[in-house]
Amino acid sequence: MPGASGVNAEGSCEALCRTLVSQNGLQRETADISQSVLYTSLMGLLLVADNEKEHLSLGSGRVGLRNIGNTCFLNAVVQCLSHTRSLRDYSLLTSYRDEKFSKEEARLMEVFSQVLSGLWDVNDGDTVVNPRQLYSIFKEAVPYFSGYSQQDAQEFLRFLLDKLHTEINRRPYVRRTGKEPELTFARFRISEEAAAMWKKHLERDDSRIVDLFSGQLRSSLHCSVCSHYSNTFDVFCDLSLPIPKRSSVGAVTLRECLDLFSQEEELDKDNSPMCERCNRHTECTKRLSIQKFPQVIVIHLNRFTTSRWSISKSTVYVSFPLTDLDLGRYGPVDCGPVLYDLYAICNHAGTVNMGHYTACCSDDNGWCFYNDSSVTPVSENQLQTNQAYVLFYQRSNSTTSVRK
Repeated sequence: MPGASGVNAEGSCEALCRTLVSQNGLQRETADISQSVLYTSLMGLLLVADNEKEHLSLGSGRVGLRNIGNTCFLNAVVQCLSHTRSLRDYSLLTSYRDEKFSKEEARLMEVFSQVLSGLWDVNDGDTVVNPRQLYSIFKEAVPYFSGYSQQDAQEFLRFLLDKLHTEINRRPYVRRTGKEPELTFARFRISEEAAAMWKKHLERDDSRIVDLFSGQLRSSLHCSVCSHYSNTFDVFCDLSLPIPKRSSVGAVTLRECLDLFSQEEELDKDNSPMCERCNRHTECTKRLSIQKFPQVIVIHLNRFTTSRWSISKSTVYVSFPLTDLDLGRYGPVDCGPVLYDLYAICNHAGTVNMGHYTACCSDDNGWCFYNDSSVTPVSENQLQTNQAYVLFYQRSNSTTSVRK
C-alpha cells in the first residue's frame, strides 16, 4: 500500500492467517500456514485496503494534450487509455509500486501516471497537459519513434502497452534460453490445453496490462489429407480486422469485418505448417477464434494496406455498435453471449502522408471529442464516421469485470 513501505507485509499476512485460523475453530499449534496461503491472504489484505480507501477525487477528465510536433497519434491513444477506467484508477493510485516484481525501473509508468493525474485533476487547473516527458522517456525505450515524423497510432499503442507491462510485471524476469520444449496434449480437451497455455503465459507475464487487455486466440488447422485437427494458442492485445472490399461504394459492418477475420482460410502446401500426423506439408484449412476474451478488447480496423510500391488507405465506412457488441459467436462453442460496450475511439483523418489523429471518449456525462488541446462535447450520432481506426470496448456482462 502507498506509504506503508515500513510495514512487514509477510508478518501482517501471517497475523491475518492466524486470526482466520482461530476464528474457524482450528488449533493454532496444528495450523500449517503455507506460502500459498500467506500469499493469498496478503492479496486479501491489499484488496481490503483498496476497498477501504476513499474513492478517487476526479475532475471531469475533459482536458486536452498539447501537440509537441506531430504527436497527435500519442495524444489520441493516451486519451483513450485515460478513459480506460480501471487502468486510470490503477495508475492514479500508483498501485503498481506495490505489485511490480520487475527489476526495471518504472520510469514510463510513473510519467504516464503523471499525465493522467493532470488530465483528471479535481481542480481542472490546466486546460492542456504537456506530454513532452512521457514522449521523451518512451522514445528512449523505443528509439523507432524518435524524430518528429507522423507515426501509426495502433503501432504506438502496442509498443506503449508492452513497455508499461514490462515495467510493472508481477513476475521476475527470466531469460529465455533457446527454444523451449512444446507442451503436448494428447487426448486433452481444447479448453484444458488452452488453460495450460494461458497458465504458462502468466508464469512470466502478469500485470495490470495483462489483466485488462490480454486475450487468447485459437488457430485451428484441419489437414485435407488425413483429416487431423490441431490447435495453437497465442496471446493477443488487439484484434486487427480486415475490411471487406466492395465493388461499389458502400458501408460495411463491424460484424462483417469479424466474420472475414474468422472465416476459414485454405492454405496450399507452400504456405501450410507441417501436419503432425502426416509429418509433411499438406493442403489444409485454417480458422481463427477467440478462446479467452479480454476485459478490454481493442479492435483495429486495418485501413492501411502495403503493396510493393506504396501504402494506401481505405475510407470505407464501417458501422459499429455502441453497446452490446456480442462476440460470443467468435468464441468457444456454446460460450453464450459475450457483450462489450464502446467507450473510446481513435480516429484517423486524411491520407497516408497527410493524416491527423483524434479521439472520442465517453465519461459519466457523455462523449467528448479530443483534438490535441481542444476538447468539445459530441453526440452519439456523430461518433460513427469513415475515420474510425481503433475501437476500445469494455466487457459488460463479465462477473469479473475490472472496470467498474
